[in-house]
Amino acid sequence: MSADIAALIAQIRELEDRVSSELAARRSEADYALHKKRVVFEEEIRKRHRQFKTGLISFLRTSPFLTLLTAPVIYAMIVPLAFLDLCVTIYQWICFSAWGVPKAKRADYVVIDRQYLAYLNAIEKLNCIYCGYGNGVIALTHEVASRTEQYWCPIKHAREAKGTHARTLEFMDYGDAEGWQKRLDELRRKIK
Repeated sequence: MSADIAALIAQIRELEDRVSSELAARRSEADYALHKKRVVFEEEIRKRHRQFKTGLISFLRTSPFLTLLTAPVIYAMIVPLAFLDLCVTIYQWICFSAWGVPKAKRADYVVIDRQYLAYLNAIEKLNCIYCGYGNGVIALTHEVASRTEQYWCPIKHAREAKGTHARTLEFMDYGDAEGWQKRLDELRRKIK
């Protein structure tokens, strides 16, 4: 990897750290507290939130017809998502254990906490639970796949691929046969 690319990667990581720090600072100033991973609002805040809650009948009446029509299709995805969740769990348990690769913690990716927001009605809460679960399972799957790729095939693609993970930045360049021989073990050790 060239010095210029290494410097850019370092800048990206520094910016990511700054964004994380800023978001953490904002969370610390928020009107809620976390107690054993459960969100707790002061009663006054909850009262204020409830004032913004849309009733179910009003919510359904004002929802676009096509949105309501597609709801069964959206919720049908729970079956493949749950199956994917199960498969990724089994995969990590078997493969990562065999390779000595640390397992991705499901709780770091599947975060379901929006149901504590008093300004959401029951349907909105259910939607938020579903989206938190679905996107969390996909994020977990992405992380597990990225760890697998670093272990088995840490080579950049010849052309740009959208949505690549951060580990790709350290992968060997496409066509770098010498780097493949020299760095494969190093990248495997890094993932462990």
